[in-house]
Amino acid sequence: MRLVIARCSVDYVGRLTAHLPMAPRLILIKADNSVSIHADDRAFKPLNWMNPPCKLREDDGTWTVTHGKTGEKLILTIEEVLHDSSHELGVDPGLQKDGVEAHLQELLAEHITTLGDGWTLVRREYMTAIGPVDILCRDHLGGTVAVEIKRRGEIDGVEQLTRYLELLNRDPLLAPVKGIFAAQEIKPQARVLATDRGIDCVTLDYDALRGIEPENPTLF
Repeated sequence: MRLVIARCSVDYVGRLTAHLPMAPRLILIKADNSVSIHADDRAFKPLNWMNPPCKLREDDGTWTVTHGKTGEKLILTIEEVLHDSSHELGVDPGLQKDGVEAHLQELLAEHITTLGDGWTLVRREYMTAIGPVDILCRDHLGGTVAVEIKRRGEIDGVEQLTRYLELLNRDPLLAPVKGIFAAQEIKPQARVLATDRGIDCVTLDYDALRGIEPENPTLF
């Protein structure tokens, strides 16, 4: 990753046009060739950016980022470079679940019948090409069900489960695969999106689940 702090103005030229006047900004150039421009506020959101595939050309005082498919351009006029450094970050291991989410997964897998009588566990961390599904199981009719577990259920979790379901449903040995989005708290927007996509929502009670005896499930 390359980090550049510079006084610059930025012009986006394409289907839409946008202009950022001259000011000190952070320019991030990642290994995937994406370029984003940040101010010292707005949390993580960049002021402007170009996603890959794109190419950066550096001329004297002008940097031009061109998208490889659309031809849209991000043009940076550099007045002064205050810092320029590159860092090798290596392969990122990805987001790891916190202790509560990991324990919820373990407990729910152990007591899979809390989702329904006659349900059986296929396996935890069922691997797909884009990452592991938390729990893969079968319902009382033998249908395949993918379960995504979160401590707090938000839209990004529903999107993640949707991607898993798209892949799993391509496997004739598993299809059709239904989805369950399970969390201690599910945001209303996430619930609406899940329902629209045919995904069931389940609210988990962590304390109750920890107290379950195998012969007397009382999750819900």
